Amino acid sequence: MNKVAIIQEAPIFLDRERTIEKAVSLVSLAAAEGADLIIFPEAFIPGYPAWIWRLRPGGDWGLSEQLYASLLENSVNIERGDLTPLYDAAKSHNVTITCGVNEKGSQPGNTTLYNTAVIIGPQGELINRHRKLMPTNPERMVWGFGDASGLKVVETPAGRIGTLLCWENYMPLARYALYSQGIEIYIAPTYDSGDGWLGTLQHIAREGRCWVIGSGVVLSNSDIPGDFPERDRLYPTTEEWINPGDSCVIAPGGEITAGPMHQEKGILYAEIDTRRVGIRKRDLDIAGHYARPDIFTLHVDSRPQSPLKID
Repeated sequence: MNKVAIIQEAPIFLDRERTIEKAVSLVSLAAAEGADLIIFPEAFIPGYPAWIWRLRPGGDWGLSEQLYASLLENSVNIERGDLTPLYDAAKSHNVTITCGVNEKGSQPGNTTLYNTAVIIGPQGELINRHRKLMPTNPERMVWGFGDASGLKVVETPAGRIGTLLCWENYMPLARYALYSQGIEIYIAPTYDSGDGWLGTLQHIAREGRCWVIGSGVVLSNSDIPGDFPERDRLYPTTEEWINPGDSCVIAPGGEITAGPMHQEKGILYAEIDTRRVGIRKRDLDIAGHYARPDIFTLHVDSRPQSPLKID
């Protein structure tokens, strides 16, 4: 049995350094409760750019640029070592951490941002970086497209884990890529919420016969800084909750075993027994005995993609 901790807390909005400090503190708290897998939501560092769903298309160009500049300045450069405090926390507490970040491209001249989920192993090393393959609707004005170099399932002391972000989970071939790698703990950080989303996660647990972790973004009005541009228009004080979270844990087959944690901040804990994955695949293993490779095959190009190739 392993203990998972889903962190349903707000970041220090648009402040990379203070959000990382908060994350390190939350890791210590969860580890003290015996968690060995600690999960943060989508774009936790330095926060999901929720304003994109409230701006007027084509009508708030100056405001969009102002907010994007702040997000760009506070995004994570992995190669520069911005996540070192989280690496150190994972090693110090001997835990595995998954965390959503706004990642800044590290190649010279590349200032594109990516919606990235990192997996940090208990030795304090980066063991996977998955960039969201398809940003959704207005997200495409913030984040670039990822590639399949991080579409991986990795071995950890907690089990074989992988991530798909938000509406990537509606991409059946992306899901199948993880199923076929023997995923045991399927982590779905998201800004989505509600009964429809919960039903999606239950379907994945039934389809893949794996544990599914829904890690939801929680954001209240008080989390928006007072100096946020046009705050009163975008986030009127009468609106207490901007996003409700709805983090949950679903067992192989679709049973909800923890959560959903709705309009609440805190840490959702659950016990996970990965042996249940193999047992539930007795009657349905869609990448095993229920597959038909003589009819269907999936090819994934896992090479890192670049617009420049020099021979």
